[in-house]
Amino acid sequence: MAIRRVLLAGATGLVGRECLARLAADETISAVTALVRRMPADSSRHDRRVRFAEVDFDRLEEQRALFAADQVICALGTTIRQAGSREAFRRVDYDYPLAIARLALDAGARHFLLVSSLGADAGSSVFYSRVKGELEQAVLALGYPSVTIVRPSLLLGDRQEFRLGEEIAKRFAWATPRTYRPVEARDVAATLVDAAREDRPGPRIIESAKIGHR
Repeated sequence: MAIRRVLLAGATGLVGRECLARLAADETISAVTALVRRMPADSSRHDRRVRFAEVDFDRLEEQRALFAADQVICALGTTIRQAGSREAFRRVDYDYPLAIARLALDAGARHFLLVSSLGADAGSSVFYSRVKGELEQAVLALGYPSVTIVRPSLLLGDRQEFRLGEEIAKRFAWATPRTYRPVEARDVAATLVDAAREDRPGPRIIESAKIGHR
C-alpha cells in the first residue's frame, strides 16, 4: 500500500474527529494536515504525524502551501440554525469545500472524499439538499481522478449540544426504513477512511443505507 498524505477539513466536527483518530492509526499514512478555524485544546496529544493548521477559511488561497496532499477528506458542515442564515450556511457547506477541492487539486491531490447528505440534489426545492447537490456537481466537474461522496442520513454521535430530534430518532431507529435510518458518525468516518485506503479511480457515491454495510 502506497504511503499517503491526507488533508482533513472539519477535523473538530462529529465525523471529522472520528476520521482523525482513524487516520492517525493508519500506518499507510505519512502525514495528516487538519485544517481548523481554532487550534483544539488537545492538539499536542495527537500522533506526531498529525499537524493542525489554523486557517482563515475566507482566505484559503493565501495559504496554498497547506494543500499539498494525495487525498482530501472534507467533513465540513453546519446547519442553517447554527450558521445563522442561508448565506452563511452556503458559505460553509458550499464555498469552503469547493475552494479546498480546487486548491488541493492544483497542488496535486488525486482523490477527494466528501461528506454530503442523504437527498442531496441540485434540483431540489429544499435549500439544504439543493446546496449539497450543487456542491457534489461542482466537485465532480473539477476533474479529480477519484471522487468519493458519502451521503449519510441523520448523524448520531457524541455532540456537545443536546438535539431533541436526534434523541427521538435514536428511540425510533428500529422502525425507520434502512434508507432513512440514522447512522453513527464513527461508521461514516470508517467508510471514508476505508474508501481512501482503497483509492478506487473514478466517481463513487455511497448512500446512507450502505454506510457500515458495504
